[in-house]
Amino acid sequence: MGNFQAFAHPWWVNLLIMVPVAAYFIWRRKGLELTLWKKLLITVFAVAFGFVEAAVVVYLRAAAGLLPGYTDGTLAEVRRLSATYQQAVSVARFPPSLLTIEIVREAATMLMLICTALLAAPRTRERWAAFLWAFAVWDIAYYAGLWATVRWPTSPNAIDTLFLIPVPWVAQVWYPLLVSTLTLLALSLAKTTAAAD
Repeated sequence: MGNFQAFAHPWWVNLLIMVPVAAYFIWRRKGLELTLWKKLLITVFAVAFGFVEAAVVVYLRAAAGLLPGYTDGTLAEVRRLSATYQQAVSVARFPPSLLTIEIVREAATMLMLICTALLAAPRTRERWAAFLWAFAVWDIAYYAGLWATVRWPTSPNAIDTLFLIPVPWVAQVWYPLLVSTLTLLALSLAKTTAAAD
């Protein structure tokens, strides 16, 4: 359990807290042509994808020898030793070959979330909303998947490397979870309008 840190690094990552605020003010009056059914389908995709991403991260950390207890053959041993695991530190010790895979994985993740949004809605404003919804659900599911499998993060104050593109984004886990939760709340409060056929 680390100490609470109010700010992420680099400094501009802190501006992400404005995403849910902007979403709320942009879509609260005019509403969105993004039905509950579409949000539900996007949610199902994002939850499944979040777990897949968590599994891939676990596999990459194990392949790099950075996941304590993975060689002992039981998930229980990995969970027991997760208190010593430091995600942000492990990225610094990643072999360059796997770091390249990690960066490509992150880019592929963004492309998949963007394609989901493009398929979910015909108009730009709804596509943005669909992307934000998918991203927020995916992000929460990713951390839930990591915790369910290897019991990391051990605390919301655990330091994580959020992204590596274009430079490493580092923050405590509570920060992306807060942004994602507030984004879902902002989009949930947006009025749903009938789709124009």
